[in-house]
Amino acid sequence: MRKVAEVFLLAENRLLREALIRLLSKRSEVRVVGANAYSPHVHQEIVAARPQILLLDSNGLGFSEATLITTLRSALRNLRIVMVDMDPDENLFLRAIRAGVVGYVLKDATALEVASTISAVAGGNAVCPPSLCMALFRCIAQQVPVAPVTAWSSDLGLSRRELEMVDLLRLRLTNKEMALRLNLSEQTVKNHVHHILQKVGAPNRFSIVAHCENWSRRDLRPVPQTPQRPD
Repeated sequence: MRKVAEVFLLAENRLLREALIRLLSKRSEVRVVGANAYSPHVHQEIVAARPQILLLDSNGLGFSEATLITTLRSALRNLRIVMVDMDPDENLFLRAIRAGVVGYVLKDATALEVASTISAVAGGNAVCPPSLCMALFRCIAQQVPVAPVTAWSSDLGLSRRELEMVDLLRLRLTNKEMALRLNLSEQTVKNHVHHILQKVGAPNRFSIVAHCENWSRRDLRPVPQTPQRPD
């Protein structure tokens, strides 16, 4: 017997919510247990409904870097999230994946495709459109390994994220290029670089790497041994 996936619909547009309800109500493998627009207290309604799947539109990544998604995933450990992208965008797609979305469908998807995605995600699989798979592969391929935590990283108080920034600065990347690599806003990258400058005491971004390496070499110098007197 096919297991029914219980779904909560979260969409700002009422017409979209009603259209999704009509589409999904015709599918025997899906049962809608709630639907609403975004609001400060909607997470309470979702938690009370205890759905297996949260189906939300792409406006869901517009609030405080997906705070709602993080809150819901903490409250409902088994919750899986499917997003309907109303305006296909690679950056939005990657942000959604980072936030915890495991199913992704485009606005022109059929009712069968949406229901199939929900069923697949409820069964523990991840689903994304073939047109966006390349963006995901490219993002993973571009990831720069985190630099090993060395003496200078702790002495200078550099965080793991700031170590990633130092590696990217070593590649002479711009703030915009670093933002794309790490899926952050350009302003967030600027803030990180500013903090690194303060911590390492470098006069500009171009000398950050040299300052860190000089600090490391200083820590690795052998400690002079005090000559021992013969017995």
